[in-house]
Amino acid sequence: MVKVGIIGGSGLDDPHILTGTKEVEMKTPYGAPSSPLTLGRIGGVDVVLLARHGWKHQLSPTIVPNQANIWALKEQGCTHIFATTAVGSLREEIRPGHFILPDQLIDFTKHRKTTFHERFDQGPVHVAMAEPFSPELRRLLVAACHDLNMAVHDRGTLITIEGPRFSTRAESKMFRAWGADIINMSTAPECSLAREVGIPYAVIAMSTDYDCWREDEEPVSWDRIIEVFSRNVTNVTKVLLAALTRLGGER
Repeated sequence: MVKVGIIGGSGLDDPHILTGTKEVEMKTPYGAPSSPLTLGRIGGVDVVLLARHGWKHQLSPTIVPNQANIWALKEQGCTHIFATTAVGSLREEIRPGHFILPDQLIDFTKHRKTTFHERFDQGPVHVAMAEPFSPELRRLLVAACHDLNMAVHDRGTLITIEGPRFSTRAESKMFRAWGADIINMSTAPECSLAREVGIPYAVIAMSTDYDCWREDEEPVSWDRIIEVFSRNVTNVTKVLLAALTRLGGER
């Protein structure tokens, strides 16, 4: 049976989107997840919604309990995970409002718990991460964007920084030189933790700004991110609904 975990939350707690909802409080060996879990159905598919930063966005990127979040979705029987995120664009052609389905990840975080396997009592555990995102889920999300005539980039390299501060201009230019196409503060280590527990994971990213590498416009600000994301949250929801319908049909 397909059960999809959705990490993000913005706009997805609308009662008209979910049917048969109930809220579940959970505890895991890694503490409580960021928010209570909302269980329900979308497009005939069982889903579990989790607000990464809490329903009031009270958790900074560094202290998001990623281990607890992924473990809670695993305990709920999730077979797939879709994550949503706002990103800064490091490329001219990725304009604010565009969707990106990254296929590669650079983890530039520094202070987060990155694994469930901090001890090797049962033997070494080293997961393969050459392809960090599920090709199957990425394909479904790309197809959903095309069906809805959304502007989408079907691949790209995402770099996750620690936050909560934004990059300096020198850092932003360095990340461009490294080959990164978009930047955020949330996908690592969420992605690798999902891989460790064997749940296919993909992220749908929405560009909200050009970070600060462009010198001909104002650098990124939180107010700007919220403004652009709020204008486009309906589109994020439409893409997820279409992808969920496709996933349920294929299964």
